[in-house]
Amino acid sequence: MGKPKGKVDKKKSLGQIREAVEKALGVPVAFAPDCAKAQAEAAALKMGEALLLENLRFYPEEEGKPVGIDKADPAYDEAKKAMKASQKEFAKTLASYADCYVMDAFGTAHRKHASTAVIADYFDADNKMLGLLMEKEVQAVDNVLSNIKRPFVAIMGGSKVSSKIGIIENLLGKVDKLILCGGMTYTFAKAHGGEIGDSIVEMDKLDVALGVEELAKKNGVELVLGSDCTATNGLDFDTMTVKAGAEIITCPANKVPAGFEGVDAGPESQKAFAEAINGAKTILWNGPAGVFECDTFTPGSRAIGDAIAKATAEGAFSLIGGGDSVACVNKFGLADKVSYISTGGGALLEAIEGKVLPGVAAIKGE
Repeated sequence: MGKPKGKVDKKKSLGQIREAVEKALGVPVAFAPDCAKAQAEAAALKMGEALLLENLRFYPEEEGKPVGIDKADPAYDEAKKAMKASQKEFAKTLASYADCYVMDAFGTAHRKHASTAVIADYFDADNKMLGLLMEKEVQAVDNVLSNIKRPFVAIMGGSKVSSKIGIIENLLGKVDKLILCGGMTYTFAKAHGGEIGDSIVEMDKLDVALGVEELAKKNGVELVLGSDCTATNGLDFDTMTVKAGAEIITCPANKVPAGFEGVDAGPESQKAFAEAINGAKTILWNGPAGVFECDTFTPGSRAIGDAIAKATAEGAFSLIGGGDSVACVNKFGLADKVSYISTGGGALLEAIEGKVLPGVAAIKGE
């Protein structure tokens, strides 16, 4: 729970969820106040009972990162080496509580932590396995990366090109169409000399944006960018409301007036996105088309969600991943109209990027 950074933080104690876990499982749940000294509690378990360990991140060995030393420090490498050795011992201790290990935390499968990967070294192949949720997640990723039914359309939104570049480049070798929306729209617009007002932009990634366009062209991928946007000069990001007296306009994405910022895809962009999704057989959506948290600026993301729901009803496999996209789907009441909603944010993105997930590799012996 949370990021206590290797120190005990009672506000992040898992003791406070014991009763909720007991209710959810429907069996008695004991609690071990020290996850590294739970041998007695584990041994005392009776058939059908469960044991909840205290927050593993109270120990720095869980994440395996040296504490209290900067990476620039000459002694950092030795400290890191020592921590890795301690992490193995920590994982060995955790493993000693059980006969079998089930990895079912996809949300942390991209981290080589003691409890998500290293622990698997202390169980033989017959006694370690992926959980039912993990199997679904791995299969969903496989459906959009390996078992592709075409046309394959990916929608990548969000604010930054830099955080998605690895994923975008990997997808450009697989998809038929790639929709890029959200805040990254304005980095692409700026790369072509457009005026973007106060819209979010990564000035040091303009060449990256142009490179993405070239790679799409080289791979024969139809790149769909928003042509227009909804912009305002008064969005309060703290309350996610439009300030009194503020203006809301529709304008070309490359002609946003000074003092205004693009906050959603415009009507023409919405149509283009829906048309690109129409007829798709494999769909991946990660990242909204705008500031959907503000009800005034939901149309862009809603248009994408509705188009995906329609395509899914017509037989497409649709995978929704990333916290904001999942929030969109839930906000619009579309959760039961898509094929699969991933529980992993960073894990899903790294899997889509083509990286091996330590939590999966540890089980499969890769």
